[in-house]
Amino acid sequence: MLQQRLVPWHEATWLNEPRHTQADGPDLLVTTRDRSDFWRTTSYGFVRDSGHALLHDFPQDSATEVTFLANFDTLYDQAGLMIRVDAETWIKAGVEMTDGVPHVGAVVTHGVSDWSLAPVPYWHKRAVTIRASRHGDAVTIRARCEDGPWRMVRLAPLPADAKATAGPFCCSPEREGLQVRFTGFTRGPADTALHQPTDT
Repeated sequence: MLQQRLVPWHEATWLNEPRHTQADGPDLLVTTRDRSDFWRTTSYGFVRDSGHALLHDFPQDSATEVTFLANFDTLYDQAGLMIRVDAETWIKAGVEMTDGVPHVGAVVTHGVSDWSLAPVPYWHKRAVTIRASRHGDAVTIRARCEDGPWRMVRLAPLPADAKATAGPFCCSPEREGLQVRFTGFTRGPADTALHQPTDT
């Protein structure tokens, strides 16, 4: 079990402040602005850099975890974890509503964006945790629902010398008013194993 340290919400900085934020005990409730999004060019032909991300330092050999709950009900509603170097170099990973079903996936952007995803209908309205571990020239992204097993989401390049930040993100490209309850934001040592141990 990786030793994690809580990141107080006030120690991180907003990229694009949401419509509304509210502390609810230890949780942070975030409400999105209209047509907020992160995307660069590929297939859709536009650039969007208006999504909401609460970012903290993400140095080498560290991991950031974000836990959240949301009622995704509109196309492209999304929340999870963002890694940010600049407007053209970033990664977002989490849950997104696509074709009427929640999907876990990631968008990796180096000048232009790509997108990978897999359906997770049984994750709907349940707590999801996304973990990003930075080691060498790569980021390993895992996800799990509640206390279920971790699953690999993405192995993506990130320059070893890049100054990066990471933290919770959310956006709603087709509407305003998505509310996300962030229940955890922690930092710890990187998970450097590419594959999880299995019982034999």
